[in-house]
Amino acid sequence: MKTRKILSLLLALALVCALLAGCGASNGRAADMKTEQMAAEAPAEAPAGSALNDAGTGDPTALPESRKWIVTVQLSAETEDLDAATAAIQEKIDALEGYVEQQRITNGSQYESRRYRSASMTIRVPAQQVDAFTQDLAGIANVVRKDKSLEDVTLRYVATESRVKALETEEKRLLELLAQAQDMSDLLAIEARLTDVRYELESTASQLRLLSNQIDYATVYLDLEEVREFTPVEEPTVWVRIRDGFVGSLKGLGSGLVDLTVWLLASSPYLALIAAITVPTVLIVKKNRRKRRGKKAETE
Repeated sequence: MKTRKILSLLLALALVCALLAGCGASNGRAADMKTEQMAAEAPAEAPAGSALNDAGTGDPTALPESRKWIVTVQLSAETEDLDAATAAIQEKIDALEGYVEQQRITNGSQYESRRYRSASMTIRVPAQQVDAFTQDLAGIANVVRKDKSLEDVTLRYVATESRVKALETEEKRLLELLAQAQDMSDLLAIEARLTDVRYELESTASQLRLLSNQIDYATVYLDLEEVREFTPVEEPTVWVRIRDGFVGSLKGLGSGLVDLTVWLLASSPYLALIAAITVPTVLIVKKNRRKRRGKKAETE
């Protein structure tokens, strides 16, 4: 009897839980339907003046009308005269009011059509003039590769600029409080905070100046090689490839003969020394062999 009562009680509790769960699910579905309806009625695009940060979340800082970009260009080019090409490139940079941040000229080993010299340059030109600079470079050297990338740093720039303004305002307020403070403890506290604010202000302002320079001036990484023949930019036809291959083979054969002649002439002292040692040795060996053969014939 007691067992039946317990089972009845458990069954009743299970029914109550099922009813509560059903109500909760109904409320959840209603809430989901309401949310979907609100999302459908919302505009597809954010209104003008709103901002999104890099993660896609809302940012209370309004974006400026023009966005901030860091432009980076990587170029690989060839020239027949490295000195003349670098001088012409420098003239173009000066005309655009840019500057060379880094330049390195190296000598390397000769390989096929390559000569001995190459240059690596890091060039800074105004971002608005970077396309004009690459076009002018195509008239100076044979550009075989060009890569251009854009990085949107609008949010970072706005946040850094806002931080600088906030620190400047705080510094001004601390100076006013310092002039009005009379208690020694207050003076020490204000001076300590003023030192921290000035340190952070200097660091943040330096970051803003660096970011502004990267935005105003595009960075161009140029690798320039001195060659005897330019690499074709367009894909050649089959007959052109056969012709170029045949001509290249003849040139390679001629270069090989020239290299062999140069090596023989350059190594002639060593070859003469080797010949002076080898020839007498061979003659002595042959003479000894003839003597042994003559003695053997006499013995027989």
